[in-house]
Amino acid sequence: MLKIGCHLSCAKGFLAMGKEAAAIGANTFQFFTRNPRGGKAKELDQEDIAAFLAFWEKEGGFPLLAHAPYTLNACAAEEGIREFARNTMADDLRRLEYLPGSLYNFHPGSHVKQGPEKGIELIAAQLNDLLWPRQATTVLLETMAGKGSETGRSFQELRDIIERVNLSEKLGVCLDTCHVWDGGYDIKDNLEAVLEEFDRVLGLSRLKAIHLNDSMNPLGSRKDRHQKLCQGFLNRETLAHLLQHPALRELPFYLETPNDLAGYAEEIALVKKLAAGPALPL
Repeated sequence: MLKIGCHLSCAKGFLAMGKEAAAIGANTFQFFTRNPRGGKAKELDQEDIAAFLAFWEKEGGFPLLAHAPYTLNACAAEEGIREFARNTMADDLRRLEYLPGSLYNFHPGSHVKQGPEKGIELIAAQLNDLLWPRQATTVLLETMAGKGSETGRSFQELRDIIERVNLSEKLGVCLDTCHVWDGGYDIKDNLEAVLEEFDRVLGLSRLKAIHLNDSMNPLGSRKDRHQKLCQGFLNRETLAHLLQHPALRELPFYLETPNDLAGYAEEIALVKKLAAGPALPL
Protein backbone atom coordinates (compact mmCIF):
# COMPACT_ATOMS: atom_id res chain seq x y z
CA MET A 1 0.00 0.00 0.00
CA LEU A 2 1.21 3.50 -0.83
CA LYS A 3 2.33 5.36 2.30
CA ILE A 4 1.75 9.05 1.69
CA GLY A 5 1.57 12.06 3.97
CA CYS A 6 2.53 15.70 4.32
CA HIS A 7 3.89 18.08 6.92
CA LEU A 8 1.37 19.10 9.60
CA SER A 9 1.51 21.52 12.52
CA CYS A 10 1.69 19.82 15.90
CA ALA A 11 0.34 22.91 17.70
CA LYS A 12 -3.12 21.31 18.08
CA GLY A 13 -1.85 17.93 19.26
CA PHE A 14 -1.47 14.46 17.78
CA LEU A 15 -5.15 13.52 17.59
CA ALA A 16 -5.90 16.71 15.66
CA MET A 17 -3.02 16.00 13.28
CA GLY A 18 -4.24 12.45 12.78
CA LYS A 19 -7.74 13.63 11.93
CA GLU A 20 -6.37 16.28 9.54
CA ALA A 21 -4.22 13.67 7.81
CA ALA A 22 -7.10 11.24 7.41
CA ALA A 23 -9.37 14.00 6.08
CA ILE A 24 -6.98 14.79 3.21
CA GLY A 25 -6.32 11.17 2.28
CA ALA A 26 -2.99 10.70 4.08
CA ASN A 27 -2.04 7.56 6.01
CA THR A 28 1.10 8.98 7.61
CA PHE A 29 2.44 12.47 8.30
CA GLN A 30 5.48 14.47 9.37
CA PHE A 31 5.64 17.05 12.16
CA PHE A 32 8.24 19.27 13.80
CA THR A 33 9.16 18.19 17.31
CA ARG A 34 9.12 21.86 18.36
CA ASN A 35 9.29 25.27 16.71
CA PRO A 36 11.38 24.74 13.54
CA ARG A 37 13.59 27.66 14.59
CA GLY A 38 14.29 26.09 17.96
CA GLY A 39 13.00 26.53 21.49
CA LYS A 40 11.40 24.34 24.11
CA ALA A 41 8.95 21.62 23.11
CA LYS A 42 5.44 21.69 24.57
CA GLU A 43 4.71 19.28 27.38
CA LEU A 44 3.60 15.81 26.34
CA ASP A 45 -0.14 15.23 26.64
CA GLN A 46 -0.46 11.54 27.46
CA GLU A 47 -4.24 11.52 26.98
CA ASP A 48 -3.88 13.10 23.54
CA ILE A 49 -1.19 10.58 22.55
CA ALA A 50 -3.31 7.64 23.74
CA ALA A 51 -6.35 8.95 21.85
CA PHE A 52 -4.24 9.48 18.72
CA LEU A 53 -2.73 5.99 18.84
CA ALA A 54 -6.19 4.44 19.16
CA PHE A 55 -7.54 6.57 16.30
CA TRP A 56 -4.49 5.92 14.09
CA GLU A 57 -4.68 2.17 14.60
CA LYS A 58 -8.36 2.22 13.61
CA GLU A 59 -7.47 4.27 10.49
CA GLY A 60 -4.71 1.83 9.55
CA GLY A 61 -2.15 4.62 9.61
CA PHE A 62 1.59 4.10 9.37
CA PRO A 63 4.35 5.26 11.77
CA LEU A 64 5.12 8.97 11.81
CA LEU A 65 8.15 11.02 10.81
CA ALA A 66 9.28 13.58 13.37
CA HIS A 67 11.49 16.39 12.06
CA ALA A 68 14.11 18.08 14.21
CA PRO A 69 14.20 21.90 14.20
CA TYR A 70 16.29 23.53 11.48
CA THR A 71 18.49 25.17 14.11
CA LEU A 72 19.81 21.80 15.26
CA ASN A 73 23.45 21.87 14.10
CA ALA A 74 25.51 19.02 15.50
CA CYS A 75 28.70 20.16 13.78
CA ALA A 76 28.63 23.89 14.50
CA ALA A 77 31.88 25.65 15.27
CA GLU A 78 30.47 27.05 18.53
CA GLU A 79 30.18 24.66 21.47
CA GLY A 80 26.99 26.34 22.65
CA ILE A 81 25.22 25.58 19.38
CA ARG A 82 26.43 21.98 19.50
CA GLU A 83 25.19 21.69 23.08
CA PHE A 84 21.75 22.94 22.01
CA ALA A 85 21.72 20.31 19.26
CA ARG A 86 22.74 17.58 21.68
CA ASN A 87 20.15 18.53 24.31
CA THR A 88 17.39 18.96 21.73
CA MET A 89 17.99 15.62 20.05
CA ALA A 90 18.24 13.85 23.42
CA ASP A 91 14.89 15.34 24.47
CA ASP A 92 13.27 14.55 21.12
CA LEU A 93 14.39 10.91 21.18
CA ARG A 94 13.18 10.47 24.75
CA ARG A 95 9.74 11.87 23.88
CA LEU A 96 9.42 9.82 20.69
CA GLU A 97 9.53 6.61 22.71
CA TYR A 98 5.83 7.37 23.39
CA LEU A 99 5.17 6.97 19.62
CA PRO A 100 6.50 3.45 18.94
CA GLY A 101 8.21 2.82 15.64
CA SER A 102 8.51 6.48 14.67
CA LEU A 103 11.24 7.92 12.46
CA TYR A 104 13.28 10.98 13.48
CA ASN A 105 14.76 13.08 10.68
CA PHE A 106 17.43 15.74 11.05
CA HIS A 107 19.63 17.89 8.83
CA PRO A 108 23.22 16.81 9.56
CA GLY A 109 24.36 20.44 9.94
CA SER A 110 26.85 22.98 8.62
CA HIS A 111 30.53 22.72 9.49
CA VAL A 112 31.01 26.53 9.18
CA LYS A 113 34.56 26.64 7.72
CA GLN A 114 35.81 23.75 9.87
CA GLY A 115 35.82 21.46 6.83
CA PRO A 116 33.65 18.46 5.93
CA GLU A 117 35.82 15.96 7.80
CA LYS A 118 35.48 17.87 11.08
CA GLY A 119 31.74 18.19 10.50
CA ILE A 120 31.41 14.45 9.96
CA GLU A 121 33.43 13.76 13.11
CA LEU A 122 31.25 16.04 15.28
CA ILE A 123 27.95 14.67 13.98
CA ALA A 124 29.04 11.09 14.56
CA ALA A 125 30.24 11.99 18.05
CA GLN A 126 26.81 13.40 18.95
CA LEU A 127 25.05 10.31 17.66
CA ASN A 128 27.41 8.09 19.63
CA ASP A 129 26.56 10.08 22.77
CA LEU A 130 22.80 9.88 22.29
CA LEU A 131 21.77 6.58 20.70
CA TRP A 132 21.01 3.68 23.02
CA PRO A 133 20.57 -0.03 22.22
CA ARG A 134 16.88 -0.39 23.07
CA GLN A 135 15.51 2.80 21.54
CA ALA A 136 12.47 2.26 19.33
CA THR A 137 13.03 5.26 17.05
CA THR A 138 15.10 5.11 13.86
CA VAL A 139 17.15 8.28 13.31
CA LEU A 140 17.40 9.50 9.72
CA LEU A 141 20.11 11.65 8.17
CA GLU A 142 18.58 13.80 5.44
CA THR A 143 20.22 14.23 2.03
CA MET A 144 21.16 17.89 1.64
CA ALA A 145 21.27 20.26 -1.34
CA GLY A 146 24.87 21.34 -0.74
CA LYS A 147 24.39 25.04 -0.09
CA GLY A 148 27.04 26.81 1.94
CA SER A 149 28.97 24.50 4.25
CA GLU A 150 26.27 21.85 4.61
CA THR A 151 27.43 18.42 5.64
CA GLY A 152 25.64 15.54 3.93
CA ARG A 153 25.72 17.00 0.43
CA SER A 154 26.74 13.63 -1.01
CA PHE A 155 25.89 10.00 -0.36
CA GLN A 156 29.54 9.47 0.57
CA GLU A 157 29.44 12.09 3.33
CA LEU A 158 26.38 10.40 4.83
CA ARG A 159 28.18 7.08 4.70
CA ASP A 160 31.22 8.62 6.40
CA ILE A 161 28.98 9.70 9.29
CA ILE A 162 27.20 6.37 9.60
CA GLU A 163 30.43 4.38 9.57
CA ARG A 164 31.64 6.28 12.64
CA VAL A 165 28.52 5.52 14.70
CA ASN A 166 28.66 2.51 17.01
CA LEU A 167 24.91 1.80 16.92
CA SER A 168 24.63 2.36 13.18
CA GLU A 169 21.70 -0.09 13.04
CA LYS A 170 19.63 2.73 14.59
CA LEU A 171 20.36 5.00 11.59
CA GLY A 172 18.81 5.42 8.17
CA VAL A 173 18.54 8.01 5.41
CA CYS A 174 15.71 10.25 4.24
CA LEU A 175 16.09 11.14 0.57
CA ASP A 176 14.74 14.58 -0.31
CA THR A 177 13.98 14.80 -4.03
CA CYS A 178 14.47 18.57 -4.17
CA HIS A 179 17.74 18.36 -2.25
CA VAL A 180 19.33 15.59 -4.30
CA TRP A 181 18.29 17.30 -7.54
CA ASP A 182 19.70 20.64 -6.37
CA GLY A 183 22.76 18.73 -5.16
CA GLY A 184 23.48 17.37 -8.66
CA TYR A 185 21.88 13.91 -8.62
CA ASP A 186 19.83 13.63 -11.82
CA ILE A 187 16.70 11.81 -10.65
CA LYS A 188 14.81 13.14 -13.67
CA ASP A 189 16.73 11.52 -16.53
CA ASN A 190 19.00 9.08 -14.64
CA LEU A 191 17.03 7.81 -11.63
CA GLU A 192 18.34 4.28 -12.03
CA ALA A 193 21.96 5.46 -11.96
CA VAL A 194 21.30 7.59 -8.86
CA LEU A 195 19.74 4.66 -7.00
CA GLU A 196 22.57 2.39 -8.08
CA GLU A 197 25.05 4.88 -6.62
CA PHE A 198 23.00 5.12 -3.41
CA ASP A 199 23.02 1.34 -3.14
CA ARG A 200 26.75 1.11 -3.81
CA VAL A 201 27.67 3.82 -1.31
CA LEU A 202 25.06 3.45 1.44
CA GLY A 203 22.96 0.39 0.64
CA LEU A 204 19.29 0.74 -0.23
CA SER A 205 18.41 -0.93 3.07
CA ARG A 206 19.41 2.38 4.72
CA LEU A 207 16.75 4.31 2.81
CA LYS A 208 13.75 4.64 5.14
CA ALA A 209 11.75 7.64 3.87
CA ILE A 210 11.39 10.09 1.00
CA HIS A 211 10.60 13.79 1.07
CA LEU A 212 8.69 14.19 -2.18
CA ASN A 213 9.22 17.76 -3.37
CA ASP A 214 9.65 19.55 -6.68
CA SER A 215 12.44 22.11 -7.07
CA MET A 216 12.38 25.74 -8.15
CA ASN A 217 15.93 25.43 -9.45
CA PRO A 218 17.80 23.50 -12.17
CA LEU A 219 19.95 20.44 -11.57
CA GLY A 220 23.01 21.12 -9.40
CA SER A 221 21.95 24.61 -8.29
CA ARG A 222 22.67 23.88 -4.59
CA LYS A 223 19.93 26.26 -3.48
CA ASP A 224 17.24 24.10 -1.75
CA ARG A 225 14.02 25.81 -2.86
CA HIS A 226 11.00 23.51 -2.68
CA GLN A 227 8.20 23.83 -5.24
CA LYS A 228 4.74 22.34 -5.56
CA LEU A 229 4.61 19.05 -7.43
CA CYS A 230 4.86 19.36 -11.23
CA GLN A 231 5.39 23.13 -11.02
CA GLY A 232 9.19 23.07 -10.97
CA PHE A 233 11.94 21.17 -12.75
CA LEU A 234 10.66 17.67 -11.86
CA ASN A 235 7.73 16.63 -14.06
CA ARG A 236 4.90 14.10 -13.70
CA GLU A 237 6.96 11.35 -15.32
CA THR A 238 9.78 11.91 -12.80
CA LEU A 239 7.33 11.61 -9.92
CA ALA A 240 5.70 8.52 -11.40
CA HIS A 241 9.09 6.83 -11.79
CA LEU A 242 9.93 7.61 -8.16
CA LEU A 243 6.60 6.35 -6.86
CA GLN A 244 6.55 3.20 -8.96
CA HIS A 245 10.20 2.17 -8.63
CA PRO A 246 10.52 -1.28 -6.98
CA ALA A 247 13.20 -0.02 -4.60
CA LEU A 248 11.08 2.94 -3.43
CA ARG A 249 7.39 2.14 -3.67
CA GLU A 250 7.13 0.50 -0.22
CA LEU A 251 8.72 3.51 1.50
CA PRO A 252 6.74 6.34 3.11
CA PHE A 253 6.58 9.54 1.04
CA TYR A 254 6.19 12.94 2.74
CA LEU A 255 5.24 16.17 0.98
CA GLU A 256 7.05 19.33 2.08
CA THR A 257 5.76 21.50 -0.75
CA PRO A 258 4.59 25.11 -0.15
CA ASN A 259 0.93 24.27 0.44
CA ASP A 260 -2.05 24.61 2.73
CA LEU A 261 -4.21 21.59 3.65
CA ALA A 262 -6.34 21.91 0.51
CA GLY A 263 -3.20 21.99 -1.62
CA TYR A 264 -1.83 18.94 0.14
CA ALA A 265 -5.12 17.10 -0.45
CA GLU A 266 -4.78 17.79 -4.18
CA GLU A 267 -1.17 16.63 -4.25
CA ILE A 268 -1.94 13.47 -2.28
CA ALA A 269 -4.65 12.64 -4.83
CA LEU A 270 -2.13 13.25 -7.64
CA VAL A 271 0.50 11.06 -5.95
CA LYS A 272 -2.00 8.22 -5.57
CA LYS A 273 -2.91 8.49 -9.24
CA LEU A 274 0.72 8.47 -10.39
CA ALA A 275 1.62 5.60 -8.07
CA ALA A 276 -1.27 3.49 -9.36
CA GLY A 277 -0.08 3.62 -12.96
CA PRO A 278 0.00 2.93 -15.77
CA ALA A 279 3.39 1.43 -15.01
CA LEU A 280 6.29 3.25 -16.65
CA PRO A 281 9.41 1.57 -18.05
CA LEU A 282 12.42 1.96 -15.79
